[in-house]
Amino acid sequence: MLLHIVARGRIGRSPEAELVERYLKRIAWPTRVTELPDTGGREPDRVAHSRRILLDEKGEVLASTAFAARLGRWRDDGVREARFLIGAADGFNDADRAEADLLVSFGRATWPHLLARAMLAEQLFRATSILANHPYHREG
Repeated sequence: MLLHIVARGRIGRSPEAELVERYLKRIAWPTRVTELPDTGGREPDRVAHSRRILLDEKGEVLASTAFAARLGRWRDDGVREARFLIGAADGFNDADRAEADLLVSFGRATWPHLLARAMLAEQLFRATSILANHPYHREG
């Protein structure tokens, strides 16, 4: 299953970009990052059998194991792409939220977009590690 991050804004050459790249390189699953301008631009066409996940302040706060379980279920059900969207500064509107398969929040604090992208990359690595029974994730 392809893990596809679609993010508004350019990350450029920054410490956050290095973090994102570090985690994405460690993921055994295929990954892709698509950057869109802050305004305008178009999300790539959806592929059949995909899931659309919005990082949104109104989303579910999932434990890492629950997030991994969700990805594992989708993978096992034949989902071809899990597309994670990070919005612009004003986030997503109600219509975007209604079209999403899942809304995920990294807590009630407000995070800068570049950090949210790095946090997502780390959680994707952690989730795939959990599913592979790799010792990276520690609990309790």
